[in-house]
Amino acid sequence: MNNLKLISLGQKFAFCMVSSSPLRKEASDGSEMVSQVLFGEPVNVIQIQENWIEIETYFDGYHGWMDVKHVLAISEKEMRIWLDKLHFAPITVTEILTPWGQQSLYPASFIGEQNFSIGPFSFVLPEEIAQEKTSAFELAEKYLNTPYLWGGKATNGIDCSGLVQSVFRMKGLNLPRDAYQQEEIGIEVDFEDIRNDDVSFFSNKNGKISHVGILNENSAIIHASGRVRVDALTKEGIWNVDYGKLTHSLKNIKRFM
Repeated sequence: MNNLKLISLGQKFAFCMVSSSPLRKEASDGSEMVSQVLFGEPVNVIQIQENWIEIETYFDGYHGWMDVKHVLAISEKEMRIWLDKLHFAPITVTEILTPWGQQSLYPASFIGEQNFSIGPFSFVLPEEIAQEKTSAFELAEKYLNTPYLWGGKATNGIDCSGLVQSVFRMKGLNLPRDAYQQEEIGIEVDFEDIRNDDVSFFSNKNGKISHVGILNENSAIIHASGRVRVDALTKEGIWNVDYGKLTHSLKNIKRFM
């Protein structure tokens, strides 16, 4: 770690070097976490303020503040090269060898092939990456009982839209970060036509999208609510099997794949 230099003023491109980094609303450890930035994720640098760096995530367009020690700078050319070759880590790959040692890796992190580089930094994965053939619903089941965490995108804490985004990224589809953004894409389908990996959206009393989950052909829904769990979907909404009542009001069902 001693030969790794912190990002400095004037550098505009960087990537996350740690397994996951909180993206905070303000430049403070006590500030709200609005999302997480995973290993390898490319970011655009807006400004540096002492121990904090204001960034915009390249794919989600999320603004926030990261710990400056969680990123490494790369050039514009190196950023373009990385954007061309990156893909998303499957759930089976949990470690990566970095220039600073062995490091854990969360599903849907940003990786290359088995041996790859980001700018001048080289990385090695424990095995070749095969194309993910498991259904999105089955992939989401790997997160079962993961606690709900506002802004979370990892297996130690995740929110509802983070679960959907991470799972579909592993399937090769890069969805937006928030549920209301995810609801704006895809093809709407009827309840009677539900297939594996359709996605259902739910609204609050004001009609705004407030929740999302992944379905299977039996109208079971896996979603992050308190924890990642499986419940039943009805035409009215989610029937919570523990509480024996409806907990979310169904807005619509979309198909992405």
